Amino acid sequence: MESLHYIASDTMPASTILIVDDEPAIRDMVGITLDLAGFNSISAANALEAHISIIDQKPDLVLLDWMLPGGTGIELARRLRRDAATTNIPIIMLTAKVSEDNKVQGLSEGVDDYVTKPFSPRELVARIKSVLRRVNGKQKDQVLQVFDLQLDPTSHRVAIEDKPVDMGPTEFRLLKFFLQNQEKVFSRDHIQDSVWGANVYLEERTIDVHIRRLRKALSAIEGAAIDYSRLIQTVRGAGYRFSVKAA
Repeated sequence: MESLHYIASDTMPASTILIVDDEPAIRDMVGITLDLAGFNSISAANALEAHISIIDQKPDLVLLDWMLPGGTGIELARRLRRDAATTNIPIIMLTAKVSEDNKVQGLSEGVDDYVTKPFSPRELVARIKSVLRRVNGKQKDQVLQVFDLQLDPTSHRVAIEDKPVDMGPTEFRLLKFFLQNQEKVFSRDHIQDSVWGANVYLEERTIDVHIRRLRKALSAIEGAAIDYSRLIQTVRGAGYRFSVKAA
């Protein structure tokens, strides 16, 4: 593999990359590569550690080895794509499996790119930047809208009928989660993992309190044609959902 000194730190700031590989030397080498390129790197040695890190730290991209203890990388990729909370996280397979069938299988499972070992650090950084540019352009700056309710992730603003809605940062994250996952029922545990992180312990009533605060914020615009607080529906025995349909 080529030396790492050439890599300029001109990448997008604050992008966090999760390196999932059971070989410490690979994790260390890739971590150094990413740090020199201006990324924040975190790592995991197996599929379970990786899933916890993804839920808790919400990386911007996952570098995923195919062969892992406790479950293969492709199985983890499949799990991430099935889960509404993780389905949009970009994945690059970083693996020694070089056959065309393996590449086709990986791409068919929804991974965004496929890099084989041994690899060039320069190429790896370029692939990461390319995937992040594509994903960021499609998702992270996208204004989320339901009728006349708008949430702008870039400016961190919420408006109803062009009137600003005041809410706290936790309620903002809750609303963003609901708008990105409409018409699906989520348990309190799932909401906690997605909004607060898997390693944070909360009592159920804490989540209920923030839901009530969000509903109050959404109903604060007088004269609005729609009471958006009613779109956050309590599903008895299951949790909550955001739905434009009647409960």
